[in-house]
Amino acid sequence: MQPTLLILAAGMASRYGSLKQIQQFGPSGETIVDYSIYDAIRAGFGKIVFIIRKDFEKEFKEIFEPKLKGRVATDYVYQEMGAYLNGYPMPADRSKPWGTAHAVLCAKDAIKEPFAVINADDFYGRDSFEKAAAFLKNDAKPDVYSVIGYQLSKTISEHGSVSRGVCAADSHSNLAAINERTKVYKDGDQIVYEDADGSKHAMSPDTPVSMNFWGFHPSVFDLSQNLFKDFLQKDGDKPKSEFFIPIVVDHFIKNKLGVVNVIPTAAQWFGVTYKEDAPGVQESLSALVKSGEYPDNLWK
Repeated sequence: MQPTLLILAAGMASRYGSLKQIQQFGPSGETIVDYSIYDAIRAGFGKIVFIIRKDFEKEFKEIFEPKLKGRVATDYVYQEMGAYLNGYPMPADRSKPWGTAHAVLCAKDAIKEPFAVINADDFYGRDSFEKAAAFLKNDAKPDVYSVIGYQLSKTISEHGSVSRGVCAADSHSNLAAINERTKVYKDGDQIVYEDADGSKHAMSPDTPVSMNFWGFHPSVFDLSQNLFKDFLQKDGDKPKSEFFIPIVVDHFIKNKLGVVNVIPTAAQWFGVTYKEDAPGVQESLSALVKSGEYPDNLWK
């Protein structure tokens, strides 16, 4: 059994204006998601499923099909606003998608095997894909999911504060809770998070944080579908409400439906939180290419 990688890419066009302008960071014009796909293939993932929007399907396939044809199976699913509403009336003032857990739910008919979920615009590192693949092949069950836990110090921007989901783990390295810290930054030699009242709290550099790299058994789809019904009844009329993956995971844990393994990695995460981050991303990838971690042309 080869696991599947589900890539959340439905927001790519809105972030970049045009898919043909996806920022190129690698020496041969690679985007960040190219590195994730490359790492996934060599870690043993057998299929890549992209979650996209129907309105940029043609452009998207023109970018990725030539690279991936013959290398790995691919599929495309669409995060449409009306998917899985099951009779709930579409709010007239709704303009944005329903969130990451809804995006995952939209892949229900495309995935029948254990799978990982990542963001399209985050660099996760080879170690994370190898550990995720091993978990999905050997340990994923209807009552056992996972999250890759990054060291906080390896996820900080030099150019401003970031939001991070801090993973609280129990004595068995299972997730007890995710605490969202919305203003995390370097303050001198320390990493701190700031409360709404401005008070600062020091954080250990090794604190495990979630960067939205999850490992799921396909049983998560039925759970998500049921929880999405509840979400719509409670928050569906709020124009900016979103059904996030941590909502599903929190319910899974708190209702003792199973456990979520926190899988530690020392991999360096990076992404473009601020436009000033872009040169650093390019430099980091150049260094990885020079060290031999990646070829200078991923798809040659």
